Amino acid sequence: MKRIIKVGALAASSFSLLFLAGCSSNNKEVAQYGDKKISQEQFYQELKSSPTSKTILANMLIYGALKEAYGSKLNKDQVEADYNSYKKRYGSQFDSFLKENSYTKKSFKQMIELNHLSKIALKKQMKPTTSQLKEEWKDYQPKITVQHISTTSRDTANTVIEKLNNGESFASLASKYSVDSLTSSSGGKLPAFDMQNRRYDSTFKKAAYKLKNDEYTKEPIKVTNGYEVIKMINHPKKGNFADKQKELTEAIYNKWASNSRIMNNVISQVLKEQHVSIKDKDLESALDMYKGSNKANF
Repeated sequence: MKRIIKVGALAASSFSLLFLAGCSSNNKEVAQYGDKKISQEQFYQELKSSPTSKTILANMLIYGALKEAYGSKLNKDQVEADYNSYKKRYGSQFDSFLKENSYTKKSFKQMIELNHLSKIALKKQMKPTTSQLKEEWKDYQPKITVQHISTTSRDTANTVIEKLNNGESFASLASKYSVDSLTSSSGGKLPAFDMQNRRYDSTFKKAAYKLKNDEYTKEPIKVTNGYEVIKMINHPKKGNFADKQKELTEAIYNKWASNSRIMNNVISQVLKEQHVSIKDKDLESALDMYKGSNKANF
């Protein structure tokens, strides 16, 4: 079930800490061909004309402003854990994943930091109301834990289901048939997830939530990369509203963090509070998309 995961609403594949500011007053040579020299000023002017220059500058400023405002609250251990989770998920394909998405290892880790920082800013600026929590409760489902066997064909999935019907163990079949190398050796067990988790296809999640404890899907579940067989390990009861305040609050924040309009306004406020400004007139529109309802002056 591997797939490229978007890191968040602020993700930009060209995110890089390329140094642009401060070059215009320095004519130090950066390259030469024949007897011709290219100065930092010439290089800077050429970079400014690139379609990605404003995106790079905007990301530099957003990252810098967020880190200045909330860097002391950043959980570095969580950032490292998230980074290692991606490395484990993609395994030997991790470098290819980075390259395909225009990341270096450093810029990818900085993007993870940026997403954590942006969520810290979101929580600082916005608090869910009781009515919003009650609305979230209507569709709330607790996290579930399942085993799965990922296959590339319906026939293979049907073979697995037939063997399950004949009493063979799910774990042994996962080891033999699952193409998910991360879980096949551990019985196909997945970390607990809910319906908001974007790692899995909606059809996968819907099928899983229909199962009771120890039940498995009697038909192959079609997903993007093939067909799945799912077994429920733990499907908790919904519980009651009073006991689920923390989970409901986090679910609302996750939805808000995925809303580009909300996050643009959050970033706009941070840029305003940090007195961010762009001195180069050719680049001054780099943050225009963040001049939303807050009407920040950059």
